[in-house]
Amino acid sequence: MSNKVFICGIDTSKLPKAKPQELIDLMTKIKHGEENAREEFIMYNMRLVLSICGRFQTTKNNIDDVFQVGTIGLMKAIDNFNPDIGVRFSTYAVPMIIGEIRRYLRDNNPVKVTRSLRDIAYRALSAREKLQKQTTDEPTIDEIAKELDIKTSDVAFALDAISEPLSLYETVYNDDDGNFLVLDQLKDPTNEDSWLEKSALKDALTSLDERERQILTLRYYEGKTQMEISSQIGISQAQVSRLEKNAIKSLKSI
Repeated sequence: MSNKVFICGIDTSKLPKAKPQELIDLMTKIKHGEENAREEFIMYNMRLVLSICGRFQTTKNNIDDVFQVGTIGLMKAIDNFNPDIGVRFSTYAVPMIIGEIRRYLRDNNPVKVTRSLRDIAYRALSAREKLQKQTTDEPTIDEIAKELDIKTSDVAFALDAISEPLSLYETVYNDDDGNFLVLDQLKDPTNEDSWLEKSALKDALTSLDERERQILTLRYYEGKTQMEISSQIGISQAQVSRLEKNAIKSLKSI
């Protein structure tokens, strides 16, 4: 995404910037029904949408679609924002933009999930956000299950079902001999040596911190899901996903 300048026909290298007072004045005009002010305000906040899209972009997602959905979230935030609440517009808009993108990615997940399972997952995500606001910490699966009065295993299964699958052909490490794919990491029944025992990759793993190494080992050597890892090491599935992606990104940069 960082190399793509034109997104949805917009030259992102030339997106306009505005001073805080300009945005405040524009919002006042918007609340008085000035449509031109709304269009101008949207353009000034495209950089905000672009930065949020960067959190979600992968090789599987079309950045134009994600950016467009993020812009819809921006417009919803503009329409619902109350200047009297005493917070900056960006503070109010960010969770709405993120929520819009997340819903789009969940609904367009290539793995088909039953409606009942999806409903449990959405309730779990809402409960997670609620608990996080109360404690500022990432809630565990057990805490989410307790909040919903649902079995922990059901919550774990539902959240894992809507998580984005990782391609077997995703590159996780490369060296002079070529690329190591996720497919290469799967255990070969004819060879008792695992991918962790490949000397080059093993050396690369030493550059990761202990938690990241643990997650990659559980994920790819032992074949555990993110939700199983979450329960085993006592952090949220979102944290497991974030650490896994960071670890893979670090390996790619070596």
